[in-house]
Amino acid sequence: MDYVMLKDVCAINMGQSPDSNSYNDNGEGVPFFQGNADFGERYPITRKWCSAPTKMAAPDDILISVRAPIGAMNYAKEACCIGRGLAALTPDKSKVSSEFIFWLLKGKNAELNSKGTGSTFKAIGRKVLEETLVPDIPLERQTECSEILESVFAVIQTRKQELQKLDELIKARFVEMFGDPVTNEKGWKTKPLLELGSCKNGMNFHYDDSGIEINCLGVGDFKDHSVITNTEDLPTVSLNEMPSEEYLLKDDDIVFVRSNGNKALVGRSVAVYPGEIPTTFSGFCIRFRKTDETVLVPYLLRVLKSDSIRTKMAGRGANIQNLNQQILGSLTIPVPPIELQEQFAPFSKQLDKSKVVVQKALEEAQLLFDSLMQEYFG
Repeated sequence: MDYVMLKDVCAINMGQSPDSNSYNDNGEGVPFFQGNADFGERYPITRKWCSAPTKMAAPDDILISVRAPIGAMNYAKEACCIGRGLAALTPDKSKVSSEFIFWLLKGKNAELNSKGTGSTFKAIGRKVLEETLVPDIPLERQTECSEILESVFAVIQTRKQELQKLDELIKARFVEMFGDPVTNEKGWKTKPLLELGSCKNGMNFHYDDSGIEINCLGVGDFKDHSVITNTEDLPTVSLNEMPSEEYLLKDDDIVFVRSNGNKALVGRSVAVYPGEIPTTFSGFCIRFRKTDETVLVPYLLRVLKSDSIRTKMAGRGANIQNLNQQILGSLTIPVPPIELQEQFAPFSKQLDKSKVVVQKALEEAQLLFDSLMQEYFG
């Protein structure tokens, strides 16, 4: 495939911050966008205006973030001032489709980030953008590729919205039936989490390329799942010996993310149902096994996923965030009547099944999208 440089098919306008005295919040002048923080789903959200702009973008220009995070994009919906965190691209429509350039740069996100420089905040300059390679293909083919990508991307967004709505539905039903588990406004009796069961940290296994293959739940497998019902889909590890019984997961086990550089992941939990499939869990996880019959797992899982409980599970650590058994032991769990939990369980299980179906469809659509991006832009 032949390529041209981005500078050959687009005018590139690097942003520049205007005098701060010209900023205002009352609509005087033109909309002013400083960087990625001003971006919406497709168009920027106007929060500030500028009465003495230095660098302007035109309507329909592609706005791209050139400072961390590098590569985020929006379209300009009107003439606007751009600060130094942005660049505006004006495609030559006799040579390239705007949508084709938009998707191309989305596919180049990792490449652009790898070229960022700077000790505190990475940034790219004009030269990096100018030298970005663009496939030299006919406009008709560009339009065809863009339309296909747009349609698959729309499916991905729809699936994400479906997952969000399912989450909102189950949260609303839980609060309606049980209230907030921290404030416990319904006055349920409470028990410490570790009186309801026991915890076990995962271990760092000794790997052996010619050893025993076993499915293993790791941090990367939590995603947006509430339950994992088919552990055969999990990655496998090759160990020099079969893990002992305490490191094999059983039905109704709840597993937490114990340690991760991303604090938002620490404390995330799933209920696991491996059945007869031998399945272990990584050293970055904690397994909780319920032994108390006054709580049901569907109810307990929703307690542990509630925002107020998650706040109490916030990991500790300067760089790598950690959740430990001491933190889990400090959690107090409301114990409503078992009959009420039994009413909630089928509802929760049905929504979990729906989430699994939607999550799988999302992953398939994402896989197709990634494949197409690779095919079109390499």
